[in-house]
Amino acid sequence: MATMNVSLSEDAKDWVEDRARSERYDTPADYVRDLIERDRIRHAKIQAMQVLVDEALGSDDSEHSMTEILEIARARASALGL
Repeated sequence: MATMNVSLSEDAKDWVEDRARSERYDTPADYVRDLIERDRIRHAKIQAMQVLVDEALGSDDSEHSMTEILEIARARASALGL
């Protein structure tokens, strides 16, 4: 595992330490790693949604009603885990 040193304000340091103690984390580093992983997942979901938006913007008019379009979109997003 690689090491990275990060400078934090005293308030941020206290926050990380408090969260690590009050949650399920063994160390502040575990808390920070979890935050990074959650951000990576969030970023991947945003990218997947952007692909869907780009596809929609590039498509022609739909023969479906707005209700049907929303149902299709929800099903596609659900299949992607969004």
